[in-house]
Amino acid sequence: MPKTIEYYFFMISPFAYLGSRELERIARQHGAEIDVKPIEVKTTFAETGGVPPAKRPKPRQDYRFVELARWSRERALPLHQQPAHFPVPDGVAAGAVLAAKQDGGDPLKLAHALLSACWSEERDISDPETVRQVATESGHDGAAILERAQSEAMQQAFAATTREALERGVFGSPWYIVDGEPFWGQDRLDLLERKLAAG
Repeated sequence: MPKTIEYYFFMISPFAYLGSRELERIARQHGAEIDVKPIEVKTTFAETGGVPPAKRPKPRQDYRFVELARWSRERALPLHQQPAHFPVPDGVAAGAVLAAKQDGGDPLKLAHALLSACWSEERDISDPETVRQVATESGHDGAAILERAQSEAMQQAFAATTREALERGVFGSPWYIVDGEPFWGQDRLDLLERKLAAG
């Protein structure tokens, strides 16, 4: 039976963006499934002591930029360290990913496309029209995805997934769980891969 990687992440997380393709590669190589679970950044930070980047002490802000540049090179992914539309509300984008997940789409592909739209293309993923466009570009029915994304059901699912994450000890993004073992940060993907390889 294939293992499952539970993947919790913020829709506006640069490190989720930087790790997304590598996560997909690892899962494909080891025959694992990925359970895509976007969670709300504001609630997660508020309940676990997280601090938004702009409110962190300058040395922490500076080092974050070093890491972003380093991992952008490592993953060969273009990234704007201070994109035009960041931070922005994450509800519509998360609802779109959850809609794709529930309706038989490709939630990981859509999540990466939305993350890339923010961090590589400097598009506003809080804007419904942008979400519709990105969903269409990623092979989904953009209009249907957007309608579902903004529904009460999808927003309730977003809140429920966030609550689930908090109850499981999640406090950052990206966060992966395999067989109950947590891995925080895309820079832990090599360790996650070793776990999958060990069987």
